[in-house]
Amino acid sequence: MISAQAILQLHDQLTRVWHEASDAPFSQSDPFLAHVARQHRANFDLWHIEDEARSPDATDAQLAAVKRRIDRTNQLRNDLAEELDRALLEWLCPQQLPDPAAPLHSESPGLIIDRLSILALKIFHTRDEAERSDAPEGHAQRNQARLAILLEQRSDLAACLDDLWQHTLGGARRFKHYRQLKMYNDPSLNPAIYRKTP
Repeated sequence: MISAQAILQLHDQLTRVWHEASDAPFSQSDPFLAHVARQHRANFDLWHIEDEARSPDATDAQLAAVKRRIDRTNQLRNDLAEELDRALLEWLCPQQLPDPAAPLHSESPGLIIDRLSILALKIFHTRDEAERSDAPEGHAQRNQARLAILLEQRSDLAACLDDLWQHTLGGARRFKHYRQLKMYNDPSLNPAIYRKTP
């Protein structure tokens, strides 16, 4: 069900494709990798919306609109990471896994995949900066060093994902579906909303 290498390849492929044409469709025959692709798309969109928020010439009205888009997209990103864990737990259930007696892992596969998605975006943009022809002196070297760190971090995290999955399948480890329970988008939980709603 989980192959960290397949996930990394999919993240990299989609990141390249969407930077060439942001509305490019994707098709994925593996249902779990289709979930991974949807979750990565939310991170891709969030990354670029947040770039808009940092534009020095953005007006207050534009920033307010961007902030609302960030909140909606971040909620989607979190919902889709939870969906990854739900899909994995549903797949494991007929095998009576995860073993409830196994030690609990602190981070779920869905959250690890979310982190890998963000690292794919960082790697893409850092490599782009390292190759910029109009960059000031030292820029390429600084970004090459950053790129090496990011690649090592992603390799380590991917190995952790594979390790967690193999230990879960072997009954030596378990994970839970942890809900993020975001409050800021819920009108009944955010006082800035419910105190202003008639």
